[in-house]
Amino acid sequence: MKKINKIVLLLIGLIFLSTYSPNETYISKHKKNLFNIKNIEIKNNLLIKKSDIEENLNHIYNKNIFLIKSKDIQSSLEKIAFMKKIEVKKKYPDAIIVTVYETKPIAIINIKDEKFFFDSSFKILPISNYIYYDKLPNIFGENTEKSFQNFYSILKKNNFPITEIKNFYFFQSERWDIEFKNSKTIKYPYNDIDNAIKISIALIKRNDFKNYNIIDLRMHDKVVVE
Repeated sequence: MKKINKIVLLLIGLIFLSTYSPNETYISKHKKNLFNIKNIEIKNNLLIKKSDIEENLNHIYNKNIFLIKSKDIQSSLEKIAFMKKIEVKKKYPDAIIVTVYETKPIAIINIKDEKFFFDSSFKILPISNYIYYDKLPNIFGENTEKSFQNFYSILKKNNFPITEIKNFYFFQSERWDIEFKNSKTIKYPYNDIDNAIKISIALIKRNDFKNYNIIDLRMHDKVVVE
């Protein structure tokens, strides 16, 4: 009987020794942590602060790199002002590279005596003190948002010298005036705006119009100058 008990104990001991490794728990844990995100590299950000991006991505640190998807990172950053899109690359074993593509401020819009940015995706954004905006044109008038998007798009399509504009003025008759940095003004009609913009571009290039301060295109087939 004692001999049988010894044999049983010996078998149990062999099984234990063959399955137990004193470093197994450590190795398993080490392998698991190896692919946890420890570094996030931000590239191509100019207007957006790196700290703002990092703050919105704090939740992915120490997450498994294989389980993180680009759309998860995108959704975390999409509410940041001037964020257009991002590209995400995984740098194994533990790093994420985020390349940022931004919109840019194109004008300052005045709404109820308060100033906001109008960006290149035509979103209205709060003014940021760290972004230099003194050289941006101002937009004046009520309920200008939708009309400005259409007007600005036509100007850009026709290669209008937008960088020379100081102010945009929108009127209740739903037409626009443009004031240049040299104080010259163009008054546009309510309709057929695309053709009026083409005419105005041709006129401001002519030497005989350089002495006029106002070009009025509000009357059909007629140019009034002052």
